[in-house]
Amino acid sequence: MTRVSTESAGAQQTRSRSAILDVVRAAGTISRVELTRATGLTGATVSTVVRRLIDEGLIVEVGRAESTGGKPRTLLRLEPRARFAVGVHLDVAGITYVLANLGGGVVARWRTAGTAGDGPEDVVARVVAEIGDMFSRVGVEKDRLLGVGLVGPGPLSGGTAVTWVADPASSGMAPFPFGEAIEAALDMPVLLDNDATAAAVGEYWAGGIESTSALGALYMGAGIGGGVVVGGVAFRGASSNAAEIGHVCVDLAGPECWCGARGCVEAVAGPAAVVAAARARGVDLGPAGRPAAEDFATLARAALRGDAVASSILEFSARYVAVAAQTFANLMDLDLIVLTGPAFGIAGSLYLPVVTEHLERAFFARDSHPVHVRISSSAHEAAAIGAAALVLQSELAPRPTTVRMPAERHVASVAVPAPGA
Repeated sequence: MTRVSTESAGAQQTRSRSAILDVVRAAGTISRVELTRATGLTGATVSTVVRRLIDEGLIVEVGRAESTGGKPRTLLRLEPRARFAVGVHLDVAGITYVLANLGGGVVARWRTAGTAGDGPEDVVARVVAEIGDMFSRVGVEKDRLLGVGLVGPGPLSGGTAVTWVADPASSGMAPFPFGEAIEAALDMPVLLDNDATAAAVGEYWAGGIESTSALGALYMGAGIGGGVVVGGVAFRGASSNAAEIGHVCVDLAGPECWCGARGCVEAVAGPAAVVAAARARGVDLGPAGRPAAEDFATLARAALRGDAVASSILEFSARYVAVAAQTFANLMDLDLIVLTGPAFGIAGSLYLPVVTEHLERAFFARDSHPVHVRISSSAHEAAAIGAAALVLQSELAPRPTTVRMPAERHVASVAVPAPGA
C-alpha cells in the first residue's frame, strides 16, 4: 500500500509541475496567486512546486506586479536559457536545424542540402556532425541540452518500432534505425514524429496560444499535411498518422495519389500538382528537374508580382485547400488554423483570404464560434521548431502521448533514399 501511495504522489507531483510550467510558459509572466487560479491547484502546492522549479533554475522571479491595494505580487517567468533542444527536419529537399530555448525561442537556425542520393549512414554522419558544429558556434553547454527532435513527412508505422518514410512519394526507400543511430552517436535522447504534428506543437509551445484552444496546423511543404493540438495535447491517433488532411478526397474521378487513392487534395492542389499545371500552361519556371518546392516558390513569386496565369493557378489550388481546411475544422471542431510550412511561407498571403472566406461561410459550427486563420510567423522552419518543442514538452511538461522515444531501445526506424535513388 505504501508503494502505491508513493507512486500516486509522484504522479500528482508530475502533473502539478507540468501544469505550472505550461501556464507560466503561456502567460509570459504570472504571479503565484494567478497560477493557483489558472491551474486549480492549492496555494500550498503551487508554492512548493514553484520553489522547486526556482531551485532547478527553470523559473525565475522578475519583479512585482502593480499593487491593487495589498502587497504587490511577485511575478514569475521561465528562464529561457535553463534548457535547450535541437529540432531537425529531415527532407529530401533539405535538412533544417533549429536550436530552441526553454521558452520556445529560436537561438540558432540553419539549413543544409537534402538527403537525396545519400545513404542512411551518410545522413546520420552529417546530422551528427552538423549538430556538433552548432554546439561550437553558439556555446551552449551540452548538459543543458535535453535531446533532439527528428521529424519528417509521414507516414509513420507503429508498434514498438517506428518506421518513418522520409519521402513517401519517392521510390528506392529502405528502412533504417535512424533515431537509434543518432541517439547512440550523440548520447542523448532522440524523439521522432511527423512534421505536421511537430509544427502544430511548435505553434502551441511558442505562439502564445491559450491552453484551451483547439489548434490545427495546415502544413504545406512538398505535400499537404495536418497536425492537431487540443488543450495542449497533440492528437496522433492509433499510429501517429492523424490529421493527414492532404489525403482527403475532393474529386472521386481525380488523379491517382501516391498513397493509392484518387482525388486527394494533395494530388489535385498540392505543390507538385500546381507546378505540373503551370508547366502545362506554358509558365516559365526555369529548368526542369528541380524539386517541386523550388518551382512552386517561383510560381508563387510570379503570382505575388501580379502574373495573371500564376495567380489563377494558385487560386484554383487555394479553393481546394479551403475545402480541406473546412473538413479539418469540422472534424476536429477547431477554433484556430495556422497555415504553415515552406509553401505557405511564400504563398500564404494568396491562400489566407480564400481559406478564411470559405470557413466563414461553410464551417459547420460557425454559429457557435469562429475559426480564426493565420499564417505562421516561422512557416519555413515550423517543423524543425516543432521538433525541438516536442523535446521540451516531453521532458518538462510530460503529457499522455504516443510519441516514441528510443529510451527503452526499441527500434526507431526512418526510411531514407537509398544511394542513387
